[in-house]
Amino acid sequence: MAFDSIAIEGGFKNPVFDAQSMFRAVMQALAEPGTVHRGIALTRPPAPLTPEAAGVALTLCDQDTPVWLDPALRAEEAVGTWLAFHTGAPLANTPADAHFIFVADAENLIGLENFAQGTQEYPDRSATLVLQVKSLTGGAELVLEGPGIESRARLSPHPMPRHFARQWAQNRARFPRGIDIVLVSREGLAALPRTTRIVNQEGEPCM
Repeated sequence: MAFDSIAIEGGFKNPVFDAQSMFRAVMQALAEPGTVHRGIALTRPPAPLTPEAAGVALTLCDQDTPVWLDPALRAEEAVGTWLAFHTGAPLANTPADAHFIFVADAENLIGLENFAQGTQEYPDRSATLVLQVKSLTGGAELVLEGPGIESRARLSPHPMPRHFARQWAQNRARFPRGIDIVLVSREGLAALPRTTRIVNQEGEPCM
């Protein structure tokens, strides 16, 4: 495959240090659901892939982790070429075949059940969804409970997939199977691991 200058440029400025920094941020976000991690290492990918989402890709994806791009990202050929050059990750034929899902159009995302859920014996074979949002604040508030949260955490990302609270309750009900989500915006990143519950103000699960 031939790569042009757009595909070659735009990676981490300091690849080893930046990837380590991004990895720590992602792991901490998954360990402390709802917390926002700022000052992450950025890249310069072709739009509509954002610098934050691309940084996650460069950190976590390689030739053994097929990725699936939503239609908004797939429509821009340069995105797939850039990811192939910088990560070596192949594009998955279907959402269920992918280890990592990258989404630019959150509102029109297909149902979470379409992605790899893992198995009871190998729950780690599930997909991680990297969801680009405009902001981690200002949307409908998600009240979070679960491991890594002392009492409750609150996060207000927008836009989000339709009927997200209901979809997330179904995702959590599949535990230990189910997907994890990394949310990225210009403010930084946050995460929703499959163990996290979305509840209402009374602490009851949102359905």
